[in-house]
Amino acid sequence: MKRPTIIDIARRVGVSKAAVSYALNGRYGVSSKTRERVLEVASELGWHASSAARALSKDRSGSVGIVLARPPEVLRTEPYFLQLLSGLEQTLSAHEVSLQLALVTDRDAELATYRRWWAERRVDGFVLTDLRMPDPRPALLRELGAPTVLFGARGRTPGIPGLRTAERQDVLAALEHLAARGHQRIGHVLGSWNLQHTQRRARAISRAVGDLLGTEVSQADGGYTEEGGVSATRALLAAETRPTAIVYDNDVMAVAAVAHAEDLGVRVPADLAVLAWDDSILCRVVRPPVTAFAHDIAADGTTVARMLLELIETGTTEEAEYSPRTLIPRASTG
Repeated sequence: MKRPTIIDIARRVGVSKAAVSYALNGRYGVSSKTRERVLEVASELGWHASSAARALSKDRSGSVGIVLARPPEVLRTEPYFLQLLSGLEQTLSAHEVSLQLALVTDRDAELATYRRWWAERRVDGFVLTDLRMPDPRPALLRELGAPTVLFGARGRTPGIPGLRTAERQDVLAALEHLAARGHQRIGHVLGSWNLQHTQRRARAISRAVGDLLGTEVSQADGGYTEEGGVSATRALLAAETRPTAIVYDNDVMAVAAVAHAEDLGVRVPADLAVLAWDDSILCRVVRPPVTAFAHDIAADGTTVARMLLELIETGTTEEAEYSPRTLIPRASTG
């Protein structure tokens, strides 16, 4: 007879492989009722832990790592990363796993951090974010054999499961909202052109503007910062055919444009409509408040943490989808 595995137990009980692993090893993360049911089914199936698996489970650091290589001013001001880290920490701490965070200045330092942490057994796996063009990190992490989950994938990354996003419908919702208010000339202030998700969104917006409005989008790189957002807005408004509405890749740049509207020589929304890709308290407290896409970033962080814990425990995990975005109309678009 085939020796029973935790996959067999998970199927019988109707829970994830990670939940079975937590129950069998007496770890936090499952209810007492689920733990009792898992142990009962394990006994019925004649399951016994292998010595290799026990040795592997003891050779753990109890930590996972995330390495961020964005400019310090972005990390200081952008609420997005605080929400992501909050979601990660919420799930990890519930399973008595700590989160190690490194802030680095360049790609070489980032790659060195991955190698050092893995060689020193400081972490059991990684959360990977902000895929770039090109990006050597996925190949390095596969080479190291480090369990890794990608936050914000568009398609599949070989050997690395991810939380995937499809932005086409969100782009259409944004442009339909602006078109319904009479806007034909659309601008787009990008986050950073070297990021894969920035290029995907730029292409999607450009394509949608052409399909819906029959015009071309004007673009400028703002680098996700307040200063960059204002500078990019000024460049777009200086064009011979200036946009009447601008989509910003994050809340910080959009709010900066509203706050500096007088210096830029425009009134929001009378002369310029402003729409942010990410909602935050910044969008709600500035005047006029900024139209933005609300989505549960902390919940996405929780999902990624769960995926990574399952990958570490069982060697496999199912890919998942981003939480849905909802456009919240506010006064910045009229």
